[in-house]
Amino acid sequence: MTQHWIRFMHAGVIQFGTLENDRIRVYTGDMFSNPLPSDKTLRLHAVKLLTPTQPSKIIAMWNNFGALGRKLNLAKPAEPLYLIKAPNSYLNPGETIRKPSCEGKVAFEGELGIVIGKPCKGVSEAEAMNHVFGYTCGNDVTVVDILHRDPSFAQWVRAKGFDTFCPFGPAVATGLDPLSLIVTTRLNGELRQDYPISDMHFSVAQLVSLISNDMTLDPGDIILCGTSVGVGSMKPGSIVEVEIAGIGKLGNRFE
Repeated sequence: MTQHWIRFMHAGVIQFGTLENDRIRVYTGDMFSNPLPSDKTLRLHAVKLLTPTQPSKIIAMWNNFGALGRKLNLAKPAEPLYLIKAPNSYLNPGETIRKPSCEGKVAFEGELGIVIGKPCKGVSEAEAMNHVFGYTCGNDVTVVDILHRDPSFAQWVRAKGFDTFCPFGPAVATGLDPLSLIVTTRLNGELRQDYPISDMHFSVAQLVSLISNDMTLDPGDIILCGTSVGVGSMKPGSIVEVEIAGIGKLGNRFE
């Protein structure tokens, strides 16, 4: 059964629960460890949506999709290639992505996020899915011009780590088959990305297993699976919407 878990602010209190059409079933306890449903429900329009988890880290993949790799003439990597998005970059659904003070093209990248549900260290590929709670939408925002500006050092973390540069949400969906998912990204209503998760070089189980052998993954942590063709730049005033059927739509304005 698919459930959609959200975090939200209501009457000055941060809470969490599940979406049931246009209402929220409020839960108590811990989302990842024995969450307890209450008798309380709230209307969705009466709350402020927050990021659905509070990750200790967000890991973002590079060159994980066949179509984009072929377009850029990149060989399939032998192992996952990734960076970490800084916690200051996390942004709530519906909030504004802010243009940094530096100049340069700012790009959107619509992505699937894998949400970890159990502490995960050195797990096998066969065990990995037991540690996955669900999936969310993400936008791995990047100042492209910074990446290779200094030939002696590729500035991945800086280019992708500015304040507000990692919106994610609006929900974490459980009970989905990731191979069935399609990521679409729209810029001002125009379709820019439309690609299948089945085109990933490394499956969800492989990513979780291999990365957990590098570092411990904690409940709420997210692995952004990387992006595919259709990445483009945003101008101030743009609206970017990343949508994955079965999960929801993540919309943010860029200013």
